[in-house]
Amino acid sequence: MTQAILYGIPISLYTGRARSYLIKAGIDYKEVSPIETRYRSEIVPAAGGRAGMPTLETESGEVIRDGAAIIDHYEALSGNQFSPKTPKQRILSRLFDVIGAEGMLRPAMHYRWNFPEENLALLKFHFQSAIPRGAGRAEKADKATNRMRAAGVGFGVVPETFSLVEDLYGEWLMRLNAHFAAYPYLFGGKPSIGDFGMIAPLYGHLGRDPKPLALMQANGVQLYRWVERMNRPELDIGEFEDQSGDYLLDDEIPDTLIALLSQIAIDFVPETVAAAACINNWIAQQDSLLPGTEVARGVGQARFELRGATVTALAQPYRFYLLQRVQDLFESLTGSERQDVTALFDACDMSDLLTTKLSRRIGRDNNLEVWQ
Repeated sequence: MTQAILYGIPISLYTGRARSYLIKAGIDYKEVSPIETRYRSEIVPAAGGRAGMPTLETESGEVIRDGAAIIDHYEALSGNQFSPKTPKQRILSRLFDVIGAEGMLRPAMHYRWNFPEENLALLKFHFQSAIPRGAGRAEKADKATNRMRAAGVGFGVVPETFSLVEDLYGEWLMRLNAHFAAYPYLFGGKPSIGDFGMIAPLYGHLGRDPKPLALMQANGVQLYRWVERMNRPELDIGEFEDQSGDYLLDDEIPDTLIALLSQIAIDFVPETVAAAACINNWIAQQDSLLPGTEVARGVGQARFELRGATVTALAQPYRFYLLQRVQDLFESLTGSERQDVTALFDACDMSDLLTTKLSRRIGRDNNLEVWQ
């Protein structure tokens, strides 16, 4: 095989992360819907028995499930071409990967599922397209949409939080737009791991579904340009004076990123702390949690206070699988580098993220996240 195969669909949030990476890395690939017979008969068993998007079959025939693992595979081959080399940029790049993959699920799900007048036709088309042809296709698609709508509720998107979710996303939108008005990517003229994490919700849901797309195009023109840019093979930075295609020099972290992270911290940090407590309590109650046991998507409900409201959301261990990468990187830094990063996280109101951990680490085995 000379061409990689990406199994995913256009509206899949996590497929958008892997697709963008493949485009920017110049990987020769084709995207195939997982309705293909071979996907079920050969690819899913090779992916640890779990169906999911994205899944990649590499040029050599290796099967890799999960967007983070797909990116890890090619980053290892390329010498980590999309990982900044300096400590603050590199650690924030990893943090933005967590935020994009796990921290923006509420606005992504809210703006997809709670505006049927604007979104329903597109969603019906895409969900039906992801169901194998045959009798009952429309009914099966309806069941799939209902499952995903229910998942949004599980993430804390309920009528009582709608206005809160919209207010927070509106503030994020403003600060994301301000940053991308000044810089083509998070850390200058070149995409990073953090950019690929953020494109997952900001393309698959928020930059594509009619309701949030209109919101972004009206109120976040520069952010929308970044969404376009992340899906083009070239750097696509013609409107910027600096055409070098490099990360910012001297480990610079722009004030626009500090402002953005400070805004994201309002939501992301309390949920992370509450989810860790919930999951650790669950771990403590397990009589036998053997190493190698597959990690579940969620293991309880975390409750946290947010602007005077109580939010209840699924406590998801995968957030901490990604966050432990940030923490491991922090632990690998020299003393002075740690001081600089600690000061940076303090400035962003995110210092709790360096110390909030699960009592058990999470690894990967046979394409599955497992308890260690």
